Amino acid sequence: MKSVNWEMLTPAERNQTLQRPVQTTNSELSQKVRQIIEKVKYEKDRAIFYLTQEFDHVDLTSLQVTPFEIQQAYQKIDPSTLDALKKAIRRITLFHEAQFPKPLNLETSPGVRCERRFVPIERVGLYVPGGTAPLPSTVMMLGIPAKIAGCETRILATPPNKKGTVEPSILVAADLLGIQNIFKVGGAQAIAAMAFGTETIPKVDKIFGPGNSWVTEAKIQVAKDAQGAIYDLPAGPSEVMVIADSSANPAFVAADLLSQAEHGSDSQVVFVTHSKELIEKVQVELSVQLNKLPRKKLAEQALSKSVIIQVPTLESCLNLCNEYAPEHLILQMRNARDFSSKIRNAGSVFLGPWTPESVGDYASGTNHVLPTYGYARALSGLGTEHFMKSITFQELTYEGLLEIGSEVEELAKVESLEAHRNAVRIRLETGRNRVL
Repeated sequence: MKSVNWEMLTPAERNQTLQRPVQTTNSELSQKVRQIIEKVKYEKDRAIFYLTQEFDHVDLTSLQVTPFEIQQAYQKIDPSTLDALKKAIRRITLFHEAQFPKPLNLETSPGVRCERRFVPIERVGLYVPGGTAPLPSTVMMLGIPAKIAGCETRILATPPNKKGTVEPSILVAADLLGIQNIFKVGGAQAIAAMAFGTETIPKVDKIFGPGNSWVTEAKIQVAKDAQGAIYDLPAGPSEVMVIADSSANPAFVAADLLSQAEHGSDSQVVFVTHSKELIEKVQVELSVQLNKLPRKKLAEQALSKSVIIQVPTLESCLNLCNEYAPEHLILQMRNARDFSSKIRNAGSVFLGPWTPESVGDYASGTNHVLPTYGYARALSGLGTEHFMKSITFQELTYEGLLEIGSEVEELAKVESLEAHRNAVRIRLETGRNRVL
C-alpha cells in the first residue's frame, strides 16, 4: 500500500487520494446491458438459456432449482457449516425483528386524524452474486429482513456454476429461510428477468442485492422503465476505512485491511493514523499475512489501489472519514465508542480491537448490504424497513373539516387551484345546512 502524509497534500491531491477505483460504467457497458435487458424482456426464458450459455458457459435444461437439489445440498455441506448458518440466522433475525417499524396514529387537530401504516412490499427479488466465492451470507442478509417484513413472494436468483448447479451453502441458507423459488441465473439477465418476469421467473416489484458493474447498471436501467422494478441502493466495489491510534495492534489492523482486500481486485482499503510507528508495523504485518492468503493475487491487486494516510491528530481523522463516507469503518483506538459519536457518514461502524469487520459480514446481527462509493453520506444500509412501504391515512369529521377548512381554502386560493378550494367549501356548506 502506498503511504501519504495528509498535511503535505494539496486540496487536489487529497481529493485524488480518496477517489475510489473506477467502476466500469461507460457507454459501451450501458449499451450491452440495454441489449441484454431488451432480449430478456421480449424473449424471456429463451433469452435466459442463451445468455447463461454465453456468459456462464453452461447449458441448462431448467432454470429453477428443484426440491431434490435442495435435499442434496443438505447432504453436501459440513454439519459445522449448517450449525454456523443456523446460529447466524438467529442473531440476524433478532436484530432485524427489533427494526420492525411502528405505526403512527394521532389527531393533529380535534376531528382530524392522521395515520401511518407499514405494509410489506408484495414481491421482492433477491440477487446473490456468484463471482470468485459463494455468498450464503448474502442470502441471509436479504432473506431475513424480507421474511420479517412479510413479503409474500420472495424469489432468489444466483448464477450457476460450471456444472449447472448452485453452491450447496446458498441453497441450504435459502431453504432455512423458507425461500423456495430459487433460479439459476446471474448477471444483468437475472435483474431483467426479475424486473419484467419470464415464463418461469416471476416479476417482482423491488430488487435487492449487490453485484458487479453489469448488475448495478441493469438495476439502474430497469428502475427507469415503468414496467420494471426499483432497486435497494447503489452498490459498488466493497471498501473499508480503518482509523487507529498508537494503542492498536498492528496485526489486527493488517488483518482487517486484508479481509477487505481479498473480496476482489476492485475493493479498496484505507488506513488512517497519526502514528508513523504504527504505519511501519502494519506494513510489515501486511507482507507477512498476505503471503499466507489463498487469494493473495486478488488482495495484492486491491492493495495496489489502496492507501495509508498519516494525519497529525486523531481529531483530523473525523473530517477525512466523514468526507470519504466509507462502507465499513473500523475504529481501532482507545475510547472508540466516544470517538464514534462524532461519525456522521459511514455504512457500518466496528468499535474497538475485538470487533473485526468479518463479524458484520456474517453473524453479529447487522446487515452487510451497505452503501458504497460515498453514498453513505445520504443512504443507510439495508434493514427491515427497506422491504416495507408506508401508507398514510387521514379521516376527518365535519367538525375537523370546519377546524382546518379555512386554511385549506386560503392556501388553495394562493396556488390558484379553485377545484381544491371548492372541494372543501362544498362540504362545509353541506354540513352547515345539515346542522341547521
